[in-house]
Amino acid sequence: MNMFGAVCGLINGNMFGGLFGRSAIVRLSPTDQEAALALDGAGPFDPMGNGRTMRDTVMLPETVMDEPQELANWLRRGLEFTQTLPPKAKKAKPAAKAKAPAKPAAKAKPTAKPVPKAKPVAKKAPAKKAPAKKAPAKKPAVKKAPAKKAPAKKR
Repeated sequence: MNMFGAVCGLINGNMFGGLFGRSAIVRLSPTDQEAALALDGAGPFDPMGNGRTMRDTVMLPETVMDEPQELANWLRRGLEFTQTLPPKAKKAKPAAKAKAPAKPAAKAKPTAKPVPKAKPVAKKAPAKKAPAKKAPAKKPAVKKAPAKKAPAKKR
């Protein structure tokens, strides 16, 4: 299951351990908590960082992640302790709410002065487009008569 943005293990609806940040967290008995808190870098688990720690839960030092056997030992202790806790009652899923009929609007109390109606806004006529400028007409090209050839001289 995902909790605190990482993987956590549950038994009977109670979390017994999981990952958090670069370390692991475990729920421990009071005697195991003392032993865990004695480790260099361990501390009470404060997920929000505001001083509100989770009861019975210890954040193990990051070095535990490099030692699989020690990590497994702490998780086993957490599982054994959490098994002794009473199971959490499953939350009932909320039933689909039937939509209640809409309540009629409350009648407005008459006022001493009638409220004037808003004046209709006059619509503006669409803007007229300026006529497109015509390109100046080209003068027709004057055709030149072909040049006359001089008569050939006889030899």
